Amino acid sequence: MISCVKDKPQDIVQPQVQLTNAKKVYIINEGNFGSGNSSVSLYDTGNDAVIENFYQTQNTASPTIGDVAQSLTKINGKFYLVVNNSGKIIVCDDQFKKLSQITKLSSPRYILPITNQKAYVSDYNGNEISIIDLNSNTKIDSIPCPGFTEEMALIYNKAFVTNIKRNYTYVINTINNAKTDSIDVGTNAGSIVIDKNDKVWVLSGGDQTNNIAGKLSRINPINNQVEVSYSFNVTESPFHLCLNRTKDTLYFLSGGIYRMAISDNNLPSSAFIAKGTKTFYGLGVNPNDYTIYASDALNFNQKSNIYIYNTNGSEKKYFKAGIIANGFYFE
Repeated sequence: MISCVKDKPQDIVQPQVQLTNAKKVYIINEGNFGSGNSSVSLYDTGNDAVIENFYQTQNTASPTIGDVAQSLTKINGKFYLVVNNSGKIIVCDDQFKKLSQITKLSSPRYILPITNQKAYVSDYNGNEISIIDLNSNTKIDSIPCPGFTEEMALIYNKAFVTNIKRNYTYVINTINNAKTDSIDVGTNAGSIVIDKNDKVWVLSGGDQTNNIAGKLSRINPINNQVEVSYSFNVTESPFHLCLNRTKDTLYFLSGGIYRMAISDNNLPSSAFIAKGTKTFYGLGVNPNDYTIYASDALNFNQKSNIYIYNTNGSEKKYFKAGIIANGFYFE
């Protein structure tokens, strides 16, 4: 199905969408676990056109992605779409047409390019980081890493790997693929970014059930030491840490959308954008114009709303994407 949306969602199906040369935004839609209804939506910033099922449109002979689209990364000019519950990564060309797929993965979450030939893949229950040969798009080895590994970041020949089920972010030497260190960042650490000063920031969600507060930690990647750590209220569950284009401002979700300069000495006391009646689930900052993208998963069974906010927090527009939109890839 191809649809065109201007400012407000409309239930009008258009026979064709004319895309512009402007930068595109890809929206990753998980779909419902076990239902195999994940999708990728495409938003054209030049004319506000939306293709809700872009992968299916580009792959009519084999339109099914699989169960739970988790993340999307572009490496060496190719798109790598990680499909968690199907245990695979779909490799597409720059037009999003399927080229191949990477298998023999347990429950992949994110892929991190290490070199032009090698990438790491985190995993929900594989207790390992998979090593991928990007030339053949095959799994060639693994690094033992117990727990639920999630987002990763690369700096100084080190891969910093968050872990949902452990209190540590692990450090892997990318030259010899050996785990060399573990850094205590608190419970439920899932998102990680590197700022303009080459500092590593890790956001831990905490554990409300066991009365454990979340943390935002800043790590010096040279000595692997936590330089500063901010604790949230135990009633908060922060997640989806991301950066703006200049890498000097942090954004994250905790009900509403929060914003914090990397030079601030305290966590923000109130939301930059209040959640209202929304269920914010995905978050991203467009590096091309600094606009803020957030998904509202609604009741997790219907198509998500995607909201675009200006840098002052005012709503610019919104449109429909797929079921449970969880993240964005910006060209």
